[in-house]
Amino acid sequence: MDITLYNTLARKKERFEPRVPGEVTMYVCGPTVYNLAHIGNARPVVVFDVLFRLLQTQYQTVRYARNITDIDDKIITAARERAEPIDAVTSEFTQKFREDVAALGTLPPTLEPHATHNLGPMIAMVEALLAKNHAYEADGHVLFSVTSMPNYGELSGRNLDDMLAGARVEVADYKRHPGDFVLWKPAADDEPGWESPWGRGRPGWHLECSAMIHEHLGLEIDIHGGGRDLIFPHHENEIAQSCCAYGGSYVRYWMHNAYIDIDGEKMSKSLGNFKTIRELLGLYRGEVLRFALLSAHYRSSLNFSKELLDQSENALNGLYNALRKVESVDAVGPESVEQESWYAALCDDVNTPLAISELHQLISELNKADDSDKASIKGRILACASLLGILQSAPSDWLRGDDSEGLSAEAIDALVAERVEAKAAKNYARADEIRTVLTEAGVVLEDSPSGTTWRRA
Repeated sequence: MDITLYNTLARKKERFEPRVPGEVTMYVCGPTVYNLAHIGNARPVVVFDVLFRLLQTQYQTVRYARNITDIDDKIITAARERAEPIDAVTSEFTQKFREDVAALGTLPPTLEPHATHNLGPMIAMVEALLAKNHAYEADGHVLFSVTSMPNYGELSGRNLDDMLAGARVEVADYKRHPGDFVLWKPAADDEPGWESPWGRGRPGWHLECSAMIHEHLGLEIDIHGGGRDLIFPHHENEIAQSCCAYGGSYVRYWMHNAYIDIDGEKMSKSLGNFKTIRELLGLYRGEVLRFALLSAHYRSSLNFSKELLDQSENALNGLYNALRKVESVDAVGPESVEQESWYAALCDDVNTPLAISELHQLISELNKADDSDKASIKGRILACASLLGILQSAPSDWLRGDDSEGLSAEAIDALVAERVEAKAAKNYARADEIRTVLTEAGVVLEDSPSGTTWRRA
């Protein structure tokens, strides 16, 4: 089954075809490690984790790189405020980022290049741009000349003047054009820096990704991903540097996820609605956060709220409840996932909400199935869940929650079954009594037309 992806550059969905048959190269912009990652940072991590899993079902080799930006003005500022060395700050928050995204059930990338480990390739790229007259030196800086590239702005689809309006560009009198961007900048004596042909300094932010891609994945890669906010100027400038330095098309498919809102408002520190992954992990399990992030299509905005998280937790509880009933059944995986509707949904531009909907349909089939069919339906459910990165716990462990005390899952099941029988016999006093017992034990019951499910509060 073909995989189709929405290509930001083409502005349409296209059939995915890697440059080298059987091999895929993918790069996703990673964190700048000066603070804890927020839930907005988590969205591309989770989305491209699903794509990584999907690609591995069709291609023998998938090389997925996600970088660590460990040199940046924000890092320098954070180190000064904390009165700590730069590498102490970056080491701490790199490790915390890894822990946080692992808690979301993401697979580690194939490669995790660090900016500070790739200064040689960055300097080489600047030298190539200078040699081809796409860059110039000014006031201790080396800058890229945006007017030297005729199709600059093709990714964002706007002309240069439009792109500069309100964009994050530094206005400086040493620039030939306001849109020219820094490739290399001088470093003060009390700042981190590296020797270069242009003096002691450090790379510009845009340069880092281009050089690491060239060094670790080659001149042209298949997929480049990141948040929509990176289209301009970051990804636009990546294209400019890479194509002008080394030729080629640089990236075949550009993919960008939409923003996350918090309770209907744009997430920002100034509004006080800034949520870190770690903060949310203190309130919900990582799989709940992951499910919530996958509940909307990656190109659609997502309103992240307590209601969404509670709904996601309830949905997972329902899925796990269904699987717990067949925990003793050995799953029989599908011979070919290409016949599965959930697989078709994921192949159609990573449509995770549709795949989740199809997963719920399979759960309904499981609940109604004869014993002879349960093994195969369970296998289909687990195959879908594996690609989504959910339902990775044993059902009894998940439903037990983080508490080892209290009623066991088996005891709760028995009480729930007794309550169903009591209601059927119109013994409502006993049904209410059982609900009270369960509530006092920290168990929440949820009645629906399809039956009763439970979860620990």
